Amino acid sequence: MAFTHLHVHTEYSLLDGAGRVEDLLDKAKELGMGALAITDHGCMFGAVNFYKEAIKRDIKPIIGCEVYIAMRTMADKDPRLDSDQYHLVLLAENNTGYKNLMKIVSAGYLEGFYYKPRVDVNVLERYSEGLICLSGCIAGEIQKRLLEGNYQRAKETALMYRDIFGRDNFYLEIQNQGMEEQKRIIPDLIRLGKELGIPLAATNDIHYTNKEDWEFHDILLCIQTGKTVNQQDRLRFPNHEFYMKSEDEMRELFPEVPEALDNTARIADRCSVRLDFGTIHLPYFELPGGYTADSYLRELVYKGFEERYPKRDDWMKERLEYELDTIKSMGYSHYFLIVWDFIKFARDKRIMVGPGRGSAAGSLVSYCLSITNIDPLKYNLIFERFLNPHRITMPDIDIDFCFERREEVIEYVVQKYGADRVAQIITFGTMAARGAIRDVGRAISMPYREVDAIARQVPMELGITLDRALEVNPYLADMYRQDGRVKYLIDMARAVEGMPRHASTHAAGVVISKEPIEEYVPLYRLESGITTQYAMGNLEELGLLKMDFLGLRTLTVIR
Repeated sequence: MAFTHLHVHTEYSLLDGAGRVEDLLDKAKELGMGALAITDHGCMFGAVNFYKEAIKRDIKPIIGCEVYIAMRTMADKDPRLDSDQYHLVLLAENNTGYKNLMKIVSAGYLEGFYYKPRVDVNVLERYSEGLICLSGCIAGEIQKRLLEGNYQRAKETALMYRDIFGRDNFYLEIQNQGMEEQKRIIPDLIRLGKELGIPLAATNDIHYTNKEDWEFHDILLCIQTGKTVNQQDRLRFPNHEFYMKSEDEMRELFPEVPEALDNTARIADRCSVRLDFGTIHLPYFELPGGYTADSYLRELVYKGFEERYPKRDDWMKERLEYELDTIKSMGYSHYFLIVWDFIKFARDKRIMVGPGRGSAAGSLVSYCLSITNIDPLKYNLIFERFLNPHRITMPDIDIDFCFERREEVIEYVVQKYGADRVAQIITFGTMAARGAIRDVGRAISMPYREVDAIARQVPMELGITLDRALEVNPYLADMYRQDGRVKYLIDMARAVEGMPRHASTHAAGVVISKEPIEEYVPLYRLESGITTQYAMGNLEELGLLKMDFLGLRTLTVIR
């Protein structure tokens, strides 16, 4: 029976996971594995990309997360008692489990954050349906009890988790990367499993793809903690065993319990999450009595049409009818009413609104609703560039508002549709070519002047990569070939280049959903407010309504 890796950290375990999603999946394919899990630390940032890339490779994606469990409860935040956390791996068995996983992960950031996004037993009990639970790594609660020599407490904890998730849905996770602590408790975990009838599952806590990748993973840890590789008092892994091992390598580690590997395949067979990329989830616009969205939109548009064009020809009406029919057939009437409504609010409150940006200016309906102020007929603008009945995509209207009053419009939308249905959108800062050199240079204690001189050899070109820089700059290429220190610096920088470094809030993007957003996407908390855990492209793929509320200083100046 084939083995499946069920405890895997990708690049979305920020500055800790050194395995890129595509590389991990390619490695799994190379090793003949038909399924792979993603279980990043406390988050689901990479779940959609992982799912899509796995499907492309005919690998079953298993969506999961290594969650942090509060030492007491989520509400407890005493630095003496609550600064540490236990680890627990959750895997979505089905779409119910996927939705519950999103709610658990969201709760960690929105309610339980203290050093880490923590959840507690109450949250697990509330959202346990459809989830398979593994007891976690050496930082799991059961493992910690065994390391303390408290077998009875470990037993009680195991029974608690089995009760929460169900007899068939809880597994004792065993790992063996050669650590003495692991070797000490493996016999206890096996004994515990036999006594309680709880099955075992073997994992390797993957943090990088290949064994040789340990080095740049170590550098990532230094970048994360602001330390250097030479410092003794820093976060480091105990050895180089946290890579994607083959089934044979894993079986060699657990000769006494082959069923622990077989069980991973059984778990993989049970897991089947289907992400829906074909349904659009537009929020409902509250309509006056006696109207449908289509009829109300038509009435508003024709009122604006008469105001905009006192003298009207038949061809103008034909254009308007064509646009209205297209909008109706594509199911976007609610969308236009939503945009019309918050722009009307802005104008009523004397908040400056831009005349129109991008392809939306080609819509006569938008012009008649005063969403835009550019006459598409006068300038021969093409509606199909904005909305094409032969290419089903979400409409995308970007709106400029006075920079100083943009938040008033967003707050209006929150009040109208509900705080649980509106969120800003996450974006990820990645390590670009020059930045990667500087980050790695600091981590390896290379003198700043040298690092800066090398970084400056990377041309100031949008989107340039280090590979491209070596091609176009002969001086940099010569340094790379002739100086071993420069070669090491650039090689390590290439290894981390493009990886997400931090999360932040998208400058303009806001998502509005029909149901509470947690039904579609996990949530995250930044200082600037609540955001989605999925980036803008993923939200659009999942059929969520994304709006760009752009704050334009020019409008502030004009005001």
